[in-house]
Amino acid sequence: MTAIRTILLAGIAAAALTTGVVAQDNVLRIGLLGGENEADRLRDNQCLVDLMKSELGFSDVQLFPAADYNGVIQGLLGGTLDYAELGASSYAAVYLQDPNAVEPILTTEQTDGATGYYSIMLARKDSGIETLEDMKGKKLGFADPDSTSGYLVPVVALPNDVKMPVEEYFSETGFGGGHENLVLAVLDEQFDAGVTWGSGVGEFSEGYSSGNIRSMVDKGMLDMEDVVELWKSPLIPNGPIVLRSSLDQETKDKIEAFLKALPETNYECFRAAQAGDYNGYVEVDATFYDAIIAARKATIGG
Repeated sequence: MTAIRTILLAGIAAAALTTGVVAQDNVLRIGLLGGENEADRLRDNQCLVDLMKSELGFSDVQLFPAADYNGVIQGLLGGTLDYAELGASSYAAVYLQDPNAVEPILTTEQTDGATGYYSIMLARKDSGIETLEDMKGKKLGFADPDSTSGYLVPVVALPNDVKMPVEEYFSETGFGGGHENLVLAVLDEQFDAGVTWGSGVGEFSEGYSSGNIRSMVDKGMLDMEDVVELWKSPLIPNGPIVLRSSLDQETKDKIEAFLKALPETNYECFRAAQAGDYNGYVEVDATFYDAIIAARKATIGG
């Protein structure tokens, strides 16, 4: 597998935590997964920074956007981050290396009550590709090696649908550098199709109710008239919000209570941070991700 790009932005190292019981200097450090324009990620999560400082009493809340998924994974494993929202496969990567590094506390609930989402394969409408069968011998793009919907689930699920290994069915595969960049690469004809994520709830013509597809539509980066859906995976568990395990329990409890209330106290902020519409948060623990942990261990190994 192509070597995974590593390391959070240099600022993480400069502001690294020493592993301790409480957030050092009462500062909360939040890791943001890569794959979306950095300015957009910072803007969409700024409301969380402001609210956590004013309502939870942190002296500072700092956002650390990673170049890729692995940057946040390593930040959590190294104790330089206190909080992150991960995909299920990224959480599995942390768990398989250190099951005690972080605690999953919450995940999102879709507007239809589901606690999952889908890997969705998109192609350009003008490509003439209309079905998964049309992709045989074509070039498929993945989002990121540590993405659940953008790599792990397609690699596991697609062989069942195409009746052969991915590397035999498609002429070539590659990575787009995150979900947003992957879709842009498909539109730019670097791939014949690519796998990204969406809620699968609501109208395809609107980019569904939430997920990367909806986010790109909302930002004017994607016109659904330009793409077709070729394949949808089985339901994938929504990824968890995780906290560094060595944070003190009082800090964990107040963060969890704040997040549970956020959809009612400030839905605009909740929606911005989540890139779409959801009912709210529900509690989860490590067992919610048993199947993804097992799939990642068998497929990637860690």
